[in-house]
Amino acid sequence: MFNPCNTKVCPPIVHPTKCCVNHTVSNVIVPEIHPSHTTTVNHENIIHEHYFPHTNSFVNEVTTENVMMPGPGPGFGPGMAPGFGPGMGPGMGGVPGPGFGPGMGPGMGPGFY
Repeated sequence: MFNPCNTKVCPPIVHPTKCCVNHTVSNVIVPEIHPSHTTTVNHENIIHEHYFPHTNSFVNEVTTENVMMPGPGPGFGPGMAPGFGPGMGPGMGGVPGPGFGPGMGPGMGPGFY
């Protein structure tokens, strides 16, 4: 070995060994058989349908009444002449309005006696 200029060599430093692991996989096939069986059961259901026809009818009954109410005077309230409410005929301040009889202004039809 050639050692120029008095070069010294130190003893080597040995580091701990780095360990590596390689994994390998091998497949082993083990056949496992699980037998099964299916039975199909067909059911027939008989349905008895019962019918009860029914009808409805409606009757509307209408009744009418005509009642003649005697008042305390010739009208239907205090101070009213023959008319059917305020302003309907002479008697409310003497102003003729649309009455319901002959001679009471423009009436509503042939008149109500």
